[in-house]
Amino acid sequence: MWFGTSYPAADPEASAARLKAEAGRVLEEARLPPGTRPVHNGVETGTCYHRGLRSLAHIDQGRPDVRSFELSWQVTGVPEKTAADAQERTRRRLTAAGWTRVPESGGERGFRFEHPDSGDKVDVGWWEPTGTYAVSVYAPCGRLPEGFDPYHWTSAEWFPGAAARHRPEPSGAAGTGPHRLRHILIAEPWETPP
Repeated sequence: MWFGTSYPAADPEASAARLKAEAGRVLEEARLPPGTRPVHNGVETGTCYHRGLRSLAHIDQGRPDVRSFELSWQVTGVPEKTAADAQERTRRRLTAAGWTRVPESGGERGFRFEHPDSGDKVDVGWWEPTGTYAVSVYAPCGRLPEGFDPYHWTSAEWFPGAAARHRPEPSGAAGTGPHRLRHILIAEPWETPP
């Protein structure tokens, strides 16, 4: 009662990988004109608060051992029709994959979906005055592993359009065997519609 329900353990690496993958999918679905570059900050951590009665003793004080994760990107000058079509592609995919629309809005002309298992959320919105198409992907609060430093965390970096994939090397390739896979970074031209 004093501490409330404990937060689940967080895996920052897995959370970052999920958020980057989802942000990349939504970016591909936007089908923005070639050369369009989204403004983004990579994966960032957010403040989480005490639960239970202890929250009354620590009003507005975040817990240093518990954080949420977020990856946001935006592009300005997106025409309304382009934004509406992009949102419809994302909405259809999330619905088909079992995500649930939640009442919290993604802003003006937007929406928010939540994953039933992970609790991850996707916000997609469009703002008419500037034609800003904005996307935020969130992972819920969780207890950080000991030694995790959100300010020196290389997995937080995000390069739109680059996807880490596993591709089997041909048998006999230097340093590989027939059953060994190597990680190869493949840069995909995200400017080009899929």
